[in-house]
Amino acid sequence: MSKAFAKSLSQLNKALIRRLNALIIRAQPPPPAARPDGRAAAALDALPASVAVCKVEGGLLMSSSTFPYFMLVALEAGGLLRGLLLLLLYPALRLLGHGRAIKAMAVVSFLGLKKDAFRAGRAALPKLLLEDVSAEVFDAAVAAPRRCVFVSAMPRAMVEPFLREYLGVAGDAVVALDMREFRGRYLGVMQGESEVLRGLDVEKVINKVKGGDDVVIGVGGLGSSFLDLFQKHCKEVYLPTESARRRRHALPRRRYPKPLIFHDGRVAFRPTPAATLAMFMWLPLGAALAAARIATFLLLPFSLSVPLLAALGMHSRLIANPSSTNNNLFACNHRSLLDPIYVAAAAGRADLAAATYSISRVSEILSPIPTFRLTRDRAADRAAMQARLSASAGGGGGGLVVCPEGTTCREPFLLRFSPLFAELGGGVVTPVALHLAVGMFHGTTAGGWKALDPLFLLMNPVPAYVVQFLDAVDCGGGGEGTEAARAVANEVQRRIAEALGYTCTGLTRRDKYLMLTGNEGLVHVDRGANKKKTACTTST
Repeated sequence: MSKAFAKSLSQLNKALIRRLNALIIRAQPPPPAARPDGRAAAALDALPASVAVCKVEGGLLMSSSTFPYFMLVALEAGGLLRGLLLLLLYPALRLLGHGRAIKAMAVVSFLGLKKDAFRAGRAALPKLLLEDVSAEVFDAAVAAPRRCVFVSAMPRAMVEPFLREYLGVAGDAVVALDMREFRGRYLGVMQGESEVLRGLDVEKVINKVKGGDDVVIGVGGLGSSFLDLFQKHCKEVYLPTESARRRRHALPRRRYPKPLIFHDGRVAFRPTPAATLAMFMWLPLGAALAAARIATFLLLPFSLSVPLLAALGMHSRLIANPSSTNNNLFACNHRSLLDPIYVAAAAGRADLAAATYSISRVSEILSPIPTFRLTRDRAADRAAMQARLSASAGGGGGGLVVCPEGTTCREPFLLRFSPLFAELGGGVVTPVALHLAVGMFHGTTAGGWKALDPLFLLMNPVPAYVVQFLDAVDCGGGGEGTEAARAVANEVQRRIAEALGYTCTGLTRRDKYLMLTGNEGLVHVDRGANKKKTACTTST
């Protein structure tokens, strides 16, 4: 009985296989997927039009969601609680249309913020937006010789600084919604499209951009905002599909119209819903991990703390140069407030001191190596640094680590090096090339609370440092004058940039703070009974 059943089951199985094979063989291949976006890009290039009207979200930008941009505003301008509220509302936002979702996110992100204190649009958002620019749309509709009017359903405060500063767009060539305000605070409500179009002569703007009877083409995007503008002024409008957007490529950094050198904010990742949820889940563990790392820094010598910190996730790589680590003066590029500590740990010298300017008292207390403040008074600072080096040369122990850039730079650029360290008499200086990689939080801020810098940096799951000691540079006798000192500083900058693959610039701390905060980065230095405003040359 069992043999007969098994034989019948085998025959049934073979019959089913034959029928399935027949179905597969007879089935027609699926029709080729449509590729409207590729044809659109080609058509844009082929048209004699010299003007384009381009939608920012979904047109210029590759992403099909504006949530990360509003989340960045909520976190950077409003704080963690506001960001958590926006994250909790995400499921409801998915049920709304594109236009209504933007209005809801604007309420959560902007309600109650001071207009004059809002910096995220020019300090934090440009990096996120630049990384999302579509190379195909940029080449076809934005890059010269074609000129462009940009249209966005997002608040003007979010998109206009990016478009003006980094794409070179004139202010009147940006059509976006303004946030309503009351007594200097945002109400979270945007203007209506009709109000914007009434207050802006779109015909005049487009004629100003095109300058004649040129054909105007349109590049659409997400939602139906400003649809009348496209229908009225554009001869042809190209609407990319979701699948077409996924096939796009990001604009390479080397092709940015203006290089991205400075940006601010604590968030070091693209705050998508999943990534933001992971961040909030990590915060309790990250705080405990940061406390353990701080205790390790403070309580243990470098010989024990370095391997233990590696076990706690703080990775570091040393590219040694034995002939340079025994010197007493080290000059490094500035990536975070931990730079001097990593230089001292890599050199195995706890006697090195860090020359600091404008870091918080909390950071000074938590530092495992000595620190001393400088004041920007060149004579006094030179004397203090010289006294430190003289004590080390006389057998008193100790050396000096300086960051001549004067402030941190997160991108692969080096700011101008102050020549003060090269004016010290005698000896040589060891250039140290530093590279820092973080995945969740930046440990520096231009406009935030600097006392939290070490906490945010140490809360990263796996921060990674690369420390490379370079060949020493002769500083001369210190009496050759400022030109010789400037030449030494430039040589140190060049060597560090060459080792890291970075680009040298002539920018300073003042340039950074003017761009990110609108001020010159002045701090108060207490000299006895007198207080003086001073521009610091080494800080975060």
